[in-house]
Amino acid sequence: MLTLGCALPSPAQVVLKITRLPADTPPTDTVFVAGSFNSWNPHNLAYALRRNADGSLQLALPAGLGALEYKFTLGSWGRAELDAQRQPVANRQAPAGQRGELLHEVLNWDNQASIAPPKSTASPQVRVLAENFTMPQLGNRQRRVWIYLPADYARQPRRRYPVLYLHDGQNMFDAAISFSGEWGVDETLDRLRATGQDPAGCIVVAVDNGGELRTDEYIPWPNAELKRGGQGGAYVDFLAQTLKPYIDAYYRTRPEAASTGVAGSSLGGLISFYAALRYPKAFGRVGVFSPAFWVCNDSLKTYFAAHPAAPTTRFYFVCGPQESETMLPLMAAWRDALRAGGVPARHLRLQAPADGQHREWFWKREFPAAYQWLFRVK
Repeated sequence: MLTLGCALPSPAQVVLKITRLPADTPPTDTVFVAGSFNSWNPHNLAYALRRNADGSLQLALPAGLGALEYKFTLGSWGRAELDAQRQPVANRQAPAGQRGELLHEVLNWDNQASIAPPKSTASPQVRVLAENFTMPQLGNRQRRVWIYLPADYARQPRRRYPVLYLHDGQNMFDAAISFSGEWGVDETLDRLRATGQDPAGCIVVAVDNGGELRTDEYIPWPNAELKRGGQGGAYVDFLAQTLKPYIDAYYRTRPEAASTGVAGSSLGGLISFYAALRYPKAFGRVGVFSPAFWVCNDSLKTYFAAHPAAPTTRFYFVCGPQESETMLPLMAAWRDALRAGGVPARHLRLQAPADGQHREWFWKREFPAAYQWLFRVK
């Protein structure tokens, strides 16, 4: 039910305000915002809008979130906002540093609640490894884990394969379950393999994020502004101490660091970078897409001083120059810090396409080049 709010927002906050809803909006339904700041959760009670006395709805977001992307929903992606032609709206955006009220009109709602779910787009090479893989380092939380096996895996029983670990597993293979678009990792690897552009081949293991727990698990140290984070060390321990040994035991992998990668975007890029510092003997290939270094940069510097990267590790950095004021400068600074710390220039690659955005389509486009560079044979 839409509730009456009375708390006054801080001048430093962004306030999302809806001045118009579709006439057929059920009066008892709650309007939510889902976005880059809450793992695109369409039914997060902490991000429910409150009704004002004049009939408008609003929500004050925490300060310091950086660039924003978001959409409004009635509690599920089957009931998300549509445009005037009843087509899905593009992600709404606000730049880093935005302050004050942002006014919106919602023209239509989707109504797919009674429609059959969309068809899976996952390759036949993809399957669910486990719906509830236990994470002992995180209090025995459970998480869905996906695995992609190269097409020739069954036909070459003596062959061993490198492995790439990915975060935000919901967005890696299947548009039907993604919360903001898929990377198409499976189709990319199928295509590269079929055209002879991927001589190494690769097993891919993707771990779903934990929804509201994503921010906690992907930030190594607590962030005072966000009031989240601090479980990143335990999450990386799970990858290195539990998941990787399991994969190496039950699949024909090449377990050495030189054949093991970890990659992700935004906070997933941050935690991938941190994983390479925490476990240099486990992860030797690192894909850092649009990294959110800003959430803990000072703490990361301190950690890096005591835990330098292995000189054999390859790092691929990519972001758009306009994603935020700090993203590209921080990314370049970390590239330079790695170089100064002993990682040779030939093991470092930084790309900053002018049209890059903090969105899934951009990471999908950049993934093939990152993968080929990280896992190149020579």
